[in-house]
Amino acid sequence: MSLLNLDEMRAVDIRTVNPESLVDITQIHIDENLEGEKRAEEFIRQVKNPYCFKVGKMIVKSSYSEGSTLTERFQELVLAV
Repeated sequence: MSLLNLDEMRAVDIRTVNPESLVDITQIHIDENLEGEKRAEEFIRQVKNPYCFKVGKMIVKSSYSEGSTLTERFQELVLAV
């Protein structure tokens, strides 16, 4: 995944995105035996866009605050799934 792709993913506008194009994170399954980076890679592979996804019928747009790394936020999100 390139930085350009991440920028494009981050730029998705939830007001205009097609809900059918988004992955429902309640439907993904991550192997709990995977560790660290492999677990994050599997989450991203399944969710397609870690910045914009669905939880049921709700569209979620995530953002990450200054001072936290993208890796830290992904790890928190992956561990919560």
